[in-house]
Amino acid sequence: MGRVTVRRPVVRVRGGRVDRRADTLVAEEPLEIRLEGRALAITMRTPGDDFALAAGFLVSEGVLARGEELASVTYCAGAVDGAEGGNTYNVVDVRPAAGVELPKITLERNFSTTSSCGLCGKASLDAVRTTTRWPVARDDGMRLTTGVLAVLPDRLRAGQRVFDRTGGLHAAALFTPDGELIDLREDVGRHNAVDKLIGRALQQDRLPLSDTVLMVSGRASFELAQKAAMAGIPVLAAVSAPSSLAVDLAAETGMTLVAFLRGDTMNVYAGEHRIAL
Repeated sequence: MGRVTVRRPVVRVRGGRVDRRADTLVAEEPLEIRLEGRALAITMRTPGDDFALAAGFLVSEGVLARGEELASVTYCAGAVDGAEGGNTYNVVDVRPAAGVELPKITLERNFSTTSSCGLCGKASLDAVRTTTRWPVARDDGMRLTTGVLAVLPDRLRAGQRVFDRTGGLHAAALFTPDGELIDLREDVGRHNAVDKLIGRALQQDRLPLSDTVLMVSGRASFELAQKAAMAGIPVLAAVSAPSSLAVDLAAETGMTLVAFLRGDTMNVYAGEHRIAL
């Protein structure tokens, strides 16, 4: 697993019995994302798919939307660890293609499309709706059966290789309308897992993801709904609860939002027209 997992000593107590051993934990390290050499954002992530994570983040922020708009992503050689001067691979630099408009980067940088930007609910919804270059078509003809939706959580869980060893990772996966797995990514942050999925799709020039279902292992927050909308994903499904703003965003943009998806039980909060009830 490399840097994805680490070993740490632990004292286990089971029924009064004490056992000292090494435990496998999911790795968590900072990743600084730079845009043409200038610091843009820092996120805590599980190492791996760092280039896809950076690319997906920029899709979510409305900077990139097509594979041709991404010139390169590289690790910065200046990121060193201690006296040995080894590269920590915790800083990446994204170079957009010529002609791509870059955001203004300041100390008070706030992208209008992030859930942490401090905007009120209506302003946040309007920002996503007006910024995305891949608006979801309400009459796209996609139809999902409840039977297909019901099997997605188990298929998501079956693909979580690192979770099996650590129990500490979120997952996000793309499925076809028939329930076939397209891609799955894991990360300590649920938003990073989604960015990794979207970033890989950008690198492969597969945006918009207009014929896919995004399944996440946790709750459906506004941030995840925003990322789905920016990538043109018409259906977001989650095993846990949605937030009120996520539901509002789904309704505003024409997305289908399914939550509390556990076996054959589920709540459809928006976009019922895509579900064959």
